[in-house]
Amino acid sequence: MGLRTGFCCALLLVTLLPLSANGSSKLYIVYMGDKKHDDPSMVTSSHHDLLTSLHGSKDEALKSIVYSYKHGFSGFAAMLTESQAEALAKFPDVVSVKPNTFHKLHTTRSWDFLGLEYNQPPQQPGFLQKAKYGEDVIIGVIDSGIWPESRSFDDNGYGPVPARWKGKCQTGQDFNTTSCNRKIIGARWYGRGIKVLKSDYKSPRDQSGHGTHVASTIAGVEVQGVSYGGLGTGMARGGAPHARLGIYKVCWLGASCPDAAILAAIDDAIHDGVDVLSISIGGAGLEFYFTLHAVQRGISIVFAAGNDGPVPQTLSNSVPWVTTVAASTIDRAFPTLISLGNKEKLVGQSLPNNTSVISNDFKDLVDGGSCDAESVASINVTGKIILCYAPADAKDMPPTEALPKAIKLAIKARANGLIFAQYTINLLEILGLCDGIMPCVVVDFEIAQRISSSPVMKVLPTATVVGNGVLSPRVASFSSRGPSTLFPGILKPDVTAPGVSILAAQRGSYVFMSGTSMACPHVSAVTALLKSVHPDWSPAMIKSAIVTTASVTDRFGMPVQADGVPRKLADPFDFGGGHMNPDKAVDPGLVYDMDGMEYNDLFNCFMGLLNDCESYQLALNLPSIAVPNLKNQVTVWRTITNVGPVEATYQADVEAPAGVDVSVEPSVISFTAGGEKSVAFKITFTAKQRVQGGYTFGSLTWSDQSAHSVRIPIAVRTVIEDFVADTS
Repeated sequence: MGLRTGFCCALLLVTLLPLSANGSSKLYIVYMGDKKHDDPSMVTSSHHDLLTSLHGSKDEALKSIVYSYKHGFSGFAAMLTESQAEALAKFPDVVSVKPNTFHKLHTTRSWDFLGLEYNQPPQQPGFLQKAKYGEDVIIGVIDSGIWPESRSFDDNGYGPVPARWKGKCQTGQDFNTTSCNRKIIGARWYGRGIKVLKSDYKSPRDQSGHGTHVASTIAGVEVQGVSYGGLGTGMARGGAPHARLGIYKVCWLGASCPDAAILAAIDDAIHDGVDVLSISIGGAGLEFYFTLHAVQRGISIVFAAGNDGPVPQTLSNSVPWVTTVAASTIDRAFPTLISLGNKEKLVGQSLPNNTSVISNDFKDLVDGGSCDAESVASINVTGKIILCYAPADAKDMPPTEALPKAIKLAIKARANGLIFAQYTINLLEILGLCDGIMPCVVVDFEIAQRISSSPVMKVLPTATVVGNGVLSPRVASFSSRGPSTLFPGILKPDVTAPGVSILAAQRGSYVFMSGTSMACPHVSAVTALLKSVHPDWSPAMIKSAIVTTASVTDRFGMPVQADGVPRKLADPFDFGGGHMNPDKAVDPGLVYDMDGMEYNDLFNCFMGLLNDCESYQLALNLPSIAVPNLKNQVTVWRTITNVGPVEATYQADVEAPAGVDVSVEPSVISFTAGGEKSVAFKITFTAKQRVQGGYTFGSLTWSDQSAHSVRIPIAVRTVIEDFVADTS
């Protein structure tokens, strides 16, 4: 049964039990296929007619509907009882009826680290200059809103709003029409169906600061002299600083980010005319299938992979038509010297406001063990520095949970400082709980062991170190890892980008934040710049350019590492194609292109309309290959399109996964003037041994032996029995 494209909701005459006879109602999302009419009002009217048939009256229908989706596809969100939803799902013109779910927000140096230099000489323009700084590209940010007064969104020097923009500036609490300008060209908010709004602004204004941080990372104008307590001093700016912003507030304090609101925002963004959608939202195993409708209209979509790492199989947003972004570190660290009574000096890390309250005197050091409530209550920590060092307990409680609890207990007990031993978590922002109260420093277990032998110590001010002395990039430990549990035949994440201690706007100031939420806007900005340079490229071409030019080595030529337990060499389930390299992405040489309609068969599988989803995954022309069930031999086809010099010859270079033979036919491909721009080739994987194994990794690189090296990652798992990954 195929997807009924072109269907618009027809009147369904159905008698269902009244609401009072079926118990309480909850929010459901009804999907009815692609829209048929060019007039969206006809779609909305049909939705009302359908709900009238459910509730028995037009008034009840109008009360029950929350959102009507009409630009990208036909459907609606409405309050239904369980029996009403079940009955509605049985009608032939309804594709799916699913309950509304909620998603989480995935939370100056980074752009220079990526090589996007702001000031380049006119005779040697860089990627940023070639892209005109993203001028007039429209980027939609689906998040927690915006703080319009931030200096990052000043529209001084901007020209008129692009004529193609159809969005609006929706007013509300502390947000009026003047809150939008020629930089923030539109703003909408989606509070329907959400009961917990008292703690947030009923408007596009950003209470949490997450959306503002994301938006300024993408497209903030240059702001000089920015720092956080004196750290990270420099110019804050977005990656596409001259781009325009359309804001869609779907995330609320105390209510997360409901499906219904996200779908409404995507639907409106399609209508409004955005070029790129940046969505730092998700949760392990959760997917936004309906984003396909936006991609099929030429909109590039970038998602955060999630913050549930380093545990494997935890990433979200793994549908193949979007770019899914992991998080990695940049070449900046904040070392904090710790001086012991024997004059030995050791190094931890902290934030500046934590060490601004330090004393020049040595303080007594007390051993707090795990620093749980019982441990802290059993010792006198008043006026002393407490050491939290319990490596055996780390397996039971990750630092992300143990550290904030320890800080709160230490503050309550009137400690004068805290040293917390941990394995790497890349989340210095937790130390914000110590802000202005006492010095708090994180160290590793080795340093903690050496500290424990000293009766006294003192903490020195935090410094900023930038450059080659910092091991970077490294995939952040919190960054969610593949493989995808829903789509093992699709290799995710796609790429990694800076997402640790990113300094960007929040309300009227600038703060550090970490998360794949911070990595996602980096890729969103580069996507916008690529659209500016290559306006005729499809979303698949842009994604391919980013993935195939990413780097798997650091600046010293050493393999990129992934923080975790323990730290290891990164593999494609950590960082996809590698660490994003914008300058190379603008001229990739070859791309793996796809028409948006080619995803339809797989989309139908997701919706339960077709079977054999695994074969559809393998058939997609993606810039990566995942073979999750290799018994004997599997052949996969790909097509490369030349976007470089007209005359070019590329040779295949294969790094075969361990235990697998890989052959590529043809292994040499030539492009000539007047010849075909796209050439298909096949890759055959043959298992060397019959084992029930785990994944092994490799790559396929097409090289012209000159400027272009087009690399895709490969992941292969050999199996004996279907759907069994490991016999241990």
